[in-house]
Formats: sequence, structure tokens, C-alpha cells
Amino acid sequence: MTRRIIDLSIFLENDVMSDPPGAQPEIRYVDHEQSVKGMLSFFPGLTKEELPDGEGWAVENIRLSTHNGTHLDAPYHFHSTMNDGERSITIDEVPLDWCFQQGVKLDFRQMADGYVVTANDVEQELSRINYTLQPLDIVVVNTAAAERYGHDDYVSSGCGMGRDATLYLLEQGVRVTGTDGWGWDAPFVHTREKYIDTGDASLIWEGHKTGRKIGYCHLEKLHNLELLPDHGFMISCFPFKIRAASAGWTRAVAIIDE
Repeated sequence: MTRRIIDLSIFLENDVMSDPPGAQPEIRYVDHEQSVKGMLSFFPGLTKEELPDGEGWAVENIRLSTHNGTHLDAPYHFHSTMNDGERSITIDEVPLDWCFQQGVKLDFRQMADGYVVTANDVEQELSRINYTLQPLDIVVVNTAAAERYGHDDYVSSGCGMGRDATLYLLEQGVRVTGTDGWGWDAPFVHTREKYIDTGDASLIWEGHKTGRKIGYCHLEKLHNLELLPDHGFMISCFPFKIRAASAGWTRAVAIIDE
């Protein structure tokens, strides 16, 4: 048996539109030449010529949201309560056994941008891949956004998961879901148009807000889901431990034993 690990995470980088304007990460790189002055200040009398090849260290300074890059959202991000009135847990309180489980991939790449996936769509896809959900399965959704990563329209691409689709998964015992789109719900630009047409505020963030009923987490901005089989793999997505935060970054990976 051989083990294959597939990276499901995007880069943190300056020049790719992975978030709306004004919400992107900012990385300032300090290279081995730029850092010399700082290194010399730690050691009185040290000269640059005494350093190997005259070099200091490389470091990076980052301005970052907990929702930049591939990250795991905690129930607290969605609402102040979960499970019909309990206090929502924050990212440092998410059970770690939720974050290392069997993975299941639903392929919705054929759905139009802005389409809201229904429970019936989920049932049909599970039937197609001949799989019955098990408690704590991590369900990831492959959308049309995958092909737009690295392009300026990434944040407006792909379908989203509606309330009844999300609730269907949660009622089967799923507690972590994920998408390769910018968010679990349909992109805001599409939901905005529907809200303007209907005045129905329940359409806004309907997948996220399902956490009020049953607390759950989801992964956003995954990558390489098209490389995964429908099931038969593990997903590891342990979040960075940030006190009382709504999300934490993760180096999400799939593990396939073949």
C-alpha cells in the first residue's frame, strides 16, 4: 500500500484575487540582505563581513484576516448561537476529531455561477457516486470556482450551498463541510440580485445561517478537489489555534491510501 497526499489549500499571496478588493492578505518580504541591519543590532560590534556570505535572515510580515487563504470557519462566524440557542463555539473550541475524518466529494462543477444547491441535488449526487453519508464525514463541494482561481472573477464564481442542502448534510451527522469557492453560500453578487428582486432577507447567507439550527464548521477556498476520488480518502484540516476567533487558517490535505 502506498500513501498519496493531495494539497487542498491555496497560497497566501499578494497578487491573486482570492478575496474581494480591500480584503486581501498583504505580505511584506524581508530578504537576507534587507535583514542584515537588524541582525547586526542584536550583536554589538558584529559586522556584515563576519556573517556567512554577508547574509542575515529571511522573514515575512503579514497583515491577515482569519478568513484569508484556506481556512476553517467556526460556528461563531455564522451566528452567536448554534444548536437552537446554545452559545456558538469559537475556532479554539472546535472538536479536533471533527477535523480528521473520511472525506466525500460532491461534484457540482456543472452548476451555474450563483446557483443555490438543494437537498435534492445532494441526494442525487450521493446516489450517483453510490455513497451513504456517515456521521462526521467531511463533505467537500467541487464547484466551477475551481477553474477561476487566479482570475479576477474567482470570488463571484461557482455555486453555493442552500439552507436545505446544508441541513440535509448536518442531519446525517456531518460537522465539517468545504468548498473550493470563496464561500459556502452562493457568491454575494448573485445573492444581492435575488434579494433586490424579492426583498427576501432569508436568502442572505442561508447556508451559513443553518448553523443556528445545528452547529457545524466549513472550509473555504479549498483547491485541487478535482484530483480527488468521490470517496475513500481522509481529510486533515486542523485549524490554527486562535483564542475566541471565528476562523483559523489550515493546511488542508487529502490522504489517499492506494
